[in-house]
Amino acid sequence: MRARPSLGSPTLVLVPTELERARLADLGGFGVGAALVDLAGFGVAAAGARTSERLAVLRPARVLLVGIAGTYDPERAPVGTALEFGRVAVEGIGVGSGRDYVPPPVLGFPQWPGVEGASKPIFDELELASGARTLLLTTVAASANPAEARLRRERFPDAVGEDMEGFAVALACALAGVPLSIVRGFSNEVGDRDSARWRIPAALAAARAKALEVLERDAGAT
Repeated sequence: MRARPSLGSPTLVLVPTELERARLADLGGFGVGAALVDLAGFGVAAAGARTSERLAVLRPARVLLVGIAGTYDPERAPVGTALEFGRVAVEGIGVGSGRDYVPPPVLGFPQWPGVEGASKPIFDELELASGARTLLLTTVAASANPAEARLRRERFPDAVGEDMEGFAVALACALAGVPLSIVRGFSNEVGDRDSARWRIPAALAAARAKALEVLERDAGAT
């Protein structure tokens, strides 16, 4: 599908929660005129619905999702750092949970069947604008403990980070024909629910710095 011309800034920056948006603004935001910043909402349902609505109203040329996430690989992606992802997958849509979970590809039901001659079916993974191979795993509910994190990593061994919005935003963008970039700062290890060990300010500072790089790159490519 082809997106309609933008009504405003060519880039829409989406941030999942008001906490993240406020702290990113306190850090200096993204620069006047660089992008329109708006909320995506928390979790796959809100993020997918909100992104679709914002795309229809604002018609941006591209979207950048920025926020925090958990890291599956603290050596490659330490807490307090950030990455731009090149792929996003989803876990939790399908049948069952835990060891009994059956994902859409195994069920044979695409989440979107595609349009003949125009787009392919979408199952549980989408490519992002960067072209990198780094994988972000979106979950319907965050990993509650290290054991659950390990099980999800078994199913997606390439996953570096876990969030709750990325795939939903990517699906909305794919259906609208709008390229998406995702930057996540790592606030904690996946499955660690002890917030005393989380580093949200450092993760958001790193995410903002990486997002500014993406905005500069995209502006140069326009």
